[in-house]
Parts: sequence; structure tokens; C-alpha cells
Amino acid sequence: MNILILAAGTRNKIVQYFKKTFEGVGTVIATDASELGPAIYDADKYYIVPPITAPGYIDIILDICKKEKINGVLSLIDPELSLLAENEKKFKAVGTTVIGSSYELCEMALDKMQMYEWLKVHGYNCARSWMDKEEFYRAVENGEITYPVFVKPYRGSASISISKAYDRETVEVLFAHEGDLMIQEFLNGQEIGADVYIDMISGEVVSIFTKKKIKMRAGETDKAVSFKDKRLFALIETFVQEVGYRGQIDIDIFEIDGQYYISEVNPRFGGGYPHTYECGCDHMRLILNNLQGIANERQIGAYDEGIYMMKYNEVKIREGQRR
Repeated sequence: MNILILAAGTRNKIVQYFKKTFEGVGTVIATDASELGPAIYDADKYYIVPPITAPGYIDIILDICKKEKINGVLSLIDPELSLLAENEKKFKAVGTTVIGSSYELCEMALDKMQMYEWLKVHGYNCARSWMDKEEFYRAVENGEITYPVFVKPYRGSASISISKAYDRETVEVLFAHEGDLMIQEFLNGQEIGADVYIDMISGEVVSIFTKKKIKMRAGETDKAVSFKDKRLFALIETFVQEVGYRGQIDIDIFEIDGQYYISEVNPRFGGGYPHTYECGCDHMRLILNNLQGIANERQIGAYDEGIYMMKYNEVKIREGQRR
């Protein structure tokens, strides 16, 4: 069983976990657009590939899959998830399974307004959002919403270009300097992260790990502590199955006055996944089982509470080619 990890970047732990799980049964191969992507050097083998926007990119990945007899492929960056899902049939034709959700769901995860509309229609607590700033101003005048609010690109990831606005003047300045923005209610509560695995054979939620976020850095969880709440587990399971996700997903949630609000979904391994793995939730094993045709059994909440994760910096040293 061979697996291909695309856009490995700095996710060294993810590559290491796959190597540990696949040891003796398969090879872990990684790609990146740069030789300075440190995670590729933790794989059994790596390829330097063009950016995902380059002409012929998907054909290059398909060639790697054929050459290396890849059984499963996944990406660690949001924009590539839709690309993989869109070409799922081409991968299947060369014997490779795309580990992830459908094209429509990957697109909805990128489009924050589309996600908001889905959550609102289906009755989930979520942050109220506006694309039309004039409509937002009317909501402020009517007392439906108060400052501060977040102003962000309606389509994007990794907390890029997000600003907190405390007044109308700031909103106006932000909209004047950048297009395709949305305004989102500021949720003032405990931020929670959930790593979830939905079995790719049975379609059932088989693993849920939740953590309270203590500190964030560059859009990723820097410090967190594990916890359990059966009510939250039930909400996550209902939501995930109603939407129809598959494989690994990462959900951002807020707890406000005892109520849970769903914020965003990333249909991939999140930056805080090492916390999940180190607490005993080996989603790499769940992926390997699925690639071997084995449906996983439910193990929701199979971890200890009160386990802290604290990220810290590490370095990779490697001799380069002399120019």
C-alpha cells in the first residue's frame, strides 16, 4: 500500500505519522513545489512538482501515481482539495483513491458564504455573515448585530487577510482596498477544534477528537487541551453525515453560553492534528484500513481528557547542491 502526500510543506509530523503507520506495508511519497519544503525529507521518496496552477499539473501527479503504484492520494492544502476531487475518475483509472470529500463539498469549504448559507438553512448555530456591506449597516442600525466584526475574503483559507473591524469607517477602508470581501459576526467564546474521520467505505463517522484551543498562531492551533462532551460529539456526527463528508476533516467550533456554533470546515488534516495522533487517535491507520478494503469500527472519543499540546519550532538541516 503506497500513499502520496501532496503539498507536504512544513507538515513534517503528518509525513512521519504516515511512515510509522505504513511501515512494513507500504511506501510514503511526498511532493512539494520547493526543495525547501522540509516535510518531503521525512518521506520514503519525494518529488518536486510545479505549483498547482501550472498547466499540466494534474497529469504530472497522475504520472507519479502510475510510476509509484500509488493506492491513495491526499493534499494538505485547501486549494488542491477541489482539484483532486474534480479529477477523481482519472485517479481511479490509474488505481489511486482520492482520500477526501466531493468536489462540491471542497468548494463549499473554501466559500465561506456558501458554508454560512448551508448552515443557516439547515438550522445550525453559526456566525451571521454578509457580502453586501449596506445590508450589514442596516442590520447594525436595527440592532441585529454590533461591532466588532471580522472582515475577510469570502473565499480563502489559513486566516489570510482577516481583519477585525470596530467601526463602519474601518469596514469602508477594507472594502475600498480589496474585493470579494465578506463581513462576519465576531463569535466571542471558547474556540474548539475537532478532528474527524468519516469512513470511506461505510460512510460512518468512526473517530472524533475535540480540543479547546488556548492559543492560535498564523491561523493554526498553537496550544490546546483535549476534552470530551457527548453533546458535542452528537452534534458533529449529525452535521458531518448530513453534509456528506468523507475521509479526514477538521472543524472549527465555538462554545458560547453553553451553545455550540459551527464556524468552518477544512476537508483535510488540520495544523493541530498532531495533538489528535499523540492522544491515540491514529487516523493514518483508519486510512490504511480503508485502502485495504477494511471498514473501520467506531472509536469516537477514544482518548483521555486534559492532555495538552504545545507546539514549538524545529529545524531541518540539509546540504544543498552547489551552484
